[in-house]
Amino acid sequence: MGSSRPSRPGQLDQQLADNLAGGLDPQAVSEMSHASAAALLNQVHASQDPTVVQRVLKLVDVEGVDIIAQLWSDADPDSLPGVLWRLYLLRTWMQRDQDAIAALWRLGEPEASTASAIAGIDQTPGAEDISRTADSILSGAFTGDFAVALDRAGAFTEVIAYGLRMEAKRVAHEGRAKQGSESTAPHAEHSTSAVDHDGKDLSDQTRAARIMHRAANLDVTAKTFIHGADLWRRGKLE
Repeated sequence: MGSSRPSRPGQLDQQLADNLAGGLDPQAVSEMSHASAAALLNQVHASQDPTVVQRVLKLVDVEGVDIIAQLWSDADPDSLPGVLWRLYLLRTWMQRDQDAIAALWRLGEPEASTASAIAGIDQTPGAEDISRTADSILSGAFTGDFAVALDRAGAFTEVIAYGLRMEAKRVAHEGRAKQGSESTAPHAEHSTSAVDHDGKDLSDQTRAARIMHRAANLDVTAKTFIHGADLWRRGKLE
């Protein structure tokens, strides 16, 4: 996050959430990335053909992430190709980790709020709800108001980021509880328990830190979507 040119999102793996927030050098954006993003968006808006919409929606599923990465992954996050890249990655992540994301939503949004209304999702969604929302956000970007789709993506990502922070706190708390329980266990061997405690404490701290890192990256992504919506409404997202 501190570098002016972080590593770009690559293959979709367990670190996908981290990759979503990869801010990139605006000077690396090619004219082709902007032209292809605008052409794709305009073509689908003009046609409104359900078959075309489905092909565009499932572009990553059929062609793989590399074809999108080659076109858009080096684009400025405050640009049309940069935002589309993140929308496609968000959908792929939501489709891939439906159960985990549903659990994070329920953790981050325990009560119906503005975020629920904006994102267009139930208070306690299941995996299928996450899948439908993923398709709805991306298809809405191509067939409806692009700014509204970005607002939905931003609201959804903010809640998941909050859910991750809650999960990180739970992991850290349980780690401390385990450490305290083991330290007071009868007949514990102090010479070995200290090593065990340190190792388990480090492991829990590392897990919690990694989860918090993912949450911070998703917060950046949420802000990118929300800022993109504002730029689009002002005619400045290109």
